[in-house]
Amino acid sequence: MSEYDNEPVRGLPAVLPDDEHIIWQSAPDWMQLVKAALHIRLSAIYFGLIVIWAVSRGDMNTAVAVSVLGAVVVAMFTLFAWGVGRTTVYTLTNRRLVLRVGVALNKCINLPLSQIESANLKMLADGHGNIVLDLKGAPRLGYLMLWPHARSLRFVRPQPMLRAIPDAQNVAAMLFKATQQVQAVAPVEATTERSHDIPLMGVPA
Repeated sequence: MSEYDNEPVRGLPAVLPDDEHIIWQSAPDWMQLVKAALHIRLSAIYFGLIVIWAVSRGDMNTAVAVSVLGAVVVAMFTLFAWGVGRTTVYTLTNRRLVLRVGVALNKCINLPLSQIESANLKMLADGHGNIVLDLKGAPRLGYLMLWPHARSLRFVRPQPMLRAIPDAQNVAAMLFKATQQVQAVAPVEATTERSHDIPLMGVPA
């Protein structure tokens, strides 16, 4: 038995009202998450370079110690990403986005579609991607409360994210259509070809 066994609806804190229905529901792909959000490759390269440097100096004790430390760090990142993928549920309804998150302490974060100011899509590998949300008004969500479901290093104004979701382009289209039914939004064209983010929508000024 887990803490989610008593959920009235998977991924949701309560039964939906009669005028609300689920459009899409999914979870992060933990293998994409560990690469894109936790940067496991950079960690492995970092420890590998230290090991090579230590070996070149003939310091085998340091090389062995760093190798063990690196293996532990990579294993911890991988285990955490697996836990995030197992416990997270993203739900899009015709009125809101709900993020059921938390590996140790679970919580549900409700994001009304009426409060979305803009959204951007960043594609990853194999059709997976991240959808970054910018909310209206003053920040109400703390960065630590959201992480890793938040855009990196945006501490002052945290931006919630749907991380490493499969079929990301289709999900982005569903999000745009659902938000358009709630408030006036318009598709936004990219301003630079070098950007990794694909603007999805914005609220007209």
